[in-house]
Amino acid sequence: MSSVFTKIIQRQIPAHIVAEDDRYIAFLDIMPLTEGHTLVVPKSETDYIFDLDDDTLTGLHLFSKHVAASLKKVTGCNRVGVAVLGMEVPHAHIHLVPMNSMRDMNFANPKMKLSQEQLAAIAERIRKSMQP
Repeated sequence: MSSVFTKIIQRQIPAHIVAEDDRYIAFLDIMPLTEGHTLVVPKSETDYIFDLDDDTLTGLHLFSKHVAASLKKVTGCNRVGVAVLGMEVPHAHIHLVPMNSMRDMNFANPKMKLSQEQLAAIAERIRKSMQP
């Protein structure tokens, strides 16, 4: 069964995509913990991250590293936190959360409510920062 992430990958539903290659895609979380909160997803449909083959799992983390560098530059945060929860969508993914304190990574915190225009502007800044 296709997840919401597969529908984003296939462009069946819109998303604020910040990076993509032939194996991975990164897009903004629409209910972020902090500005720039990004989800990084393998394009292959696998529910549990540790069911990914070693090459895909390694590639997912290396792709995430590049996205995180741009998030740090654009948001000016101290760190980019990494979380793998895997319960909310049955498709392996990594949360990259710009953070200035450990409290920023608390998934029990209220989520931000940003407009589509605000999300689009954030995504554009991240995309531009990734260009060589």
